[in-house]
This record gives sequence, C-alpha cells and structure tokens, in this order.
Amino acid sequence: MKEHKTVVIGLSGGVDSAVAALLLKRQGFNVIGAFMKNFSDTKDSLTGECSWIKEKRMAQKITAKLNIEFVIFDFEKEYKEYVIKPMFKDYSAGLTPNPDALCNKIIKFPLFWKKAKALGADYIAMGHYIKSNNKKGKYFLEIPKDKKKDQSYFLYDLTQKDLEHTLFPIGSYTKEEVRKIAKKNNFPNYDKKGTSGICFVGKIDMISFLKNKIKPKQGIIKNPEGKIIGNHNGIMYYTIGQRAPNNSEFNVNKEYRNKIKNKIYVISKNAKSNVLIVGPINHPSSLKKQFRIIKTNWINPIKYPLKNIKIRIRHLGNLYPAEIKKEKAKIIVLLKKPLSSVSPGQSCVVYKNRQILGGGEIR
Repeated sequence: MKEHKTVVIGLSGGVDSAVAALLLKRQGFNVIGAFMKNFSDTKDSLTGECSWIKEKRMAQKITAKLNIEFVIFDFEKEYKEYVIKPMFKDYSAGLTPNPDALCNKIIKFPLFWKKAKALGADYIAMGHYIKSNNKKGKYFLEIPKDKKKDQSYFLYDLTQKDLEHTLFPIGSYTKEEVRKIAKKNNFPNYDKKGTSGICFVGKIDMISFLKNKIKPKQGIIKNPEGKIIGNHNGIMYYTIGQRAPNNSEFNVNKEYRNKIKNKIYVISKNAKSNVLIVGPINHPSSLKKQFRIIKTNWINPIKYPLKNIKIRIRHLGNLYPAEIKKEKAKIIVLLKKPLSSVSPGQSCVVYKNRQILGGGEIR
C-alpha cells in the first residue's frame, strides 16, 4: 500500500475499530475516524442518556489518543427508513429478518463510502472480524483468524464494488490479540465489553421493541400432532428454533410440558392463521431437507449447481454440508442431513472452505 493514502474508518467506540485505526496509522495511512449516528432512541438504563452519546465520547477519546481527525456521519434518517422500517415489516409478516446484514448492505458500506469520498478518501475501513483478499483483480471474503468472532453472517451481501475500496485491518488478529494491542497502547476501551443485539440499536428486549410498532394479536399454540395446547400474543414476536417462553403471553399448558419433560421450542409458525407449533428439539416435524433462498448475492460469479459447500443459518452457527441448485427461477438449498430451526427471513450464508461465496434470504 502506498503511504499517505486517506482512509476513513468507522469508529464505534469499541476496541475493535480503535485498534483497526491504530493499525492503519502504523501502515502510513492518513486516518480519519468517523462515528456513525444511526439510532438515538435507546437510552442508558442508569443515566437516561442516549446510548450513542456515550459511544461517541469514547470514539473521540480514541481519535485524540491517535491524533487523527474526528467526524460524525449522521445516517439516522436513512437507517430508520431502510433498516428499521423493513425490519418491522418483515416481523409483521411472520419473518425473522437479519437487520445487521441489511445495515451493512445499505448504510455501513455504500452510504459511508459516499460520505468518505466527499472527504477525499481513497478507502474506507471497518473493525469487522473478516478477511478480504484481491486475487487477479477480483475480491474475495474469507473467514477471519478468530472464528469465534467471525462476522461473515452479516457481510455476505457485500459486492465487488464495496470491497474494492474497503479494508478490514483486524481480520488476521484474534480478539485477545486486539485487546492486548489496545492495552499496550493505553486505550481507555481495551477491556470494554463487546456490543450485542441489533446493529446500532444494541441489546434490547425484542418483544418490547417490536410492540412499539406491531400490536399483539392473540393466537393458538399447537403441538406437532395438531392439538391445541395453549395461546400466544402474536407469532411476529417469536422465532423458529427459539426456546418457548413460559409466561402469560406465551402460555403452554402444564399437561403438555409435563408430558414432554424436556425443553420445548418453536417448530413452525403460520402467518395467515396466526398459529404457532411447538415441540421438543429436533422433533421430526421440525427437520427440513431443503429450503429456498431469495435476494441472493454472490460476491463472485458462480455456476449452479454449487457442490461441496457448507451453509450457516445463524450468526456463529454450525456449518452444514449442502448443495445449491437452480430450478427455473427458484434457488434451492439441499441439505446433506435434515436440519431444524430453519427460520424464514434469516440469512443462509454459503461457504467454500474458508471463502464466503455469498448467500440469500431463507424462505
């Protein structure tokens, strides 16, 4: 890399992006730290202050420590329109969306790049645990060194156009190594707890969050044999594969719980009838041999059928052997072994060894 190129890095206030900024500066880049203000509705439970303000202060401390320029990119309007609004729409339809992938596809990379270019940037960078390689003019995404922090589930929708100007400085480091670098350089966030929950929204009670826009709708719960065993307050609040709650809003009768004796899980849901099916884990009715994917994105061109691949249907979930074929306009994922917890709306990310090929949305 040539020295004195300008890179704008997304600084979240966390340790990963802070160390990424340090590594870029060491490589000779002119680094600008950009804090993204995308969501200001969540509050700190102790102070009552907007959560993003606390994160912004930490990002400012890091830029001061590194002696680099600090800017704020305000994408709140776009984030609510193109990420939060579609998320509510999908939940209302009985789907379980992947808003973090949508945020990356629309906000974190294209819109961020547009703002960065206006500042004269040659590149943008993010503190994601992922690797990007350029081979003969084509860009490839690969699983990072730290598999426990692998963020490919949220990045499969990136394109060649995104990758040609994007750097991922910590893809060859583990989280432990990143923290050691931060501590050695006296970063105030070296031991800061990692974020969880929805991108920019944070860890929230999802049902309470959804109730802001989606009104409860009483429905019935059935066992796999079709017998009514309880009632719920709306299928849009629950995800296939999640452990069934036991409260007044999700009430499964004691007779069934005592009969099963094991934990019970949401097996399937019917948006039209507002019916939930629950049962023990890996019940035969929960196992799928195949499913469709839509809105596919392939980072590099592929040819069907895709063989000797593996798929993931949850962030940091297991990798399952599969094959993908195209039948007319439909793209079908065929599993080598039947799989439970396949949830429509979630992402199916496709891998070939360490390489991320792309993926699509489960149906």
